[in-house]
Amino acid sequence: MKRRQLLRGALAHTRRGTPLHAITTAASVNDITQTLNLVDGIPPVTGRPGRPRRRPECLLGDMAYDSKAVRGELRRRRIMPVISRKGAPNIKGLSKLRYVVEQAFAVLQQFKRLAVRWERRLELHGAFLSLACRLICWRRLKKAGS
Repeated sequence: MKRRQLLRGALAHTRRGTPLHAITTAASVNDITQTLNLVDGIPPVTGRPGRPRRRPECLLGDMAYDSKAVRGELRRRRIMPVISRKGAPNIKGLSKLRYVVEQAFAVLQQFKRLAVRWERRLELHGAFLSLACRLICWRRLKKAGS
């Protein structure tokens, strides 16, 4: 029996759960190392009059993303980190925001190829993940337009 590489993903999305950028890493990679890569990959978001936003206002994360270096870098980029600290009580009201994160992952898991990884190559899985994010965005834009 051949070994399968375990994968884990990170997702950047809007307040309503529309995915903006997703990355796939090996299961053994620490979340802190991929935080800034995820933030850097967010495309400019248009919609309001004026110049498109190139960075989010805040970043919501759980205790896995708690690091002084990451917090400092996010503040330097003028992004407010809303991250639970290790060993501290949870932030009040964070569970309501966390629900949006879990719901966004649940919507991605509706695509069977993402729920169970059949591809051997990571590039193919990344392509399907990107396609799924675009389909979700297109469906939500289509729904909002009608």
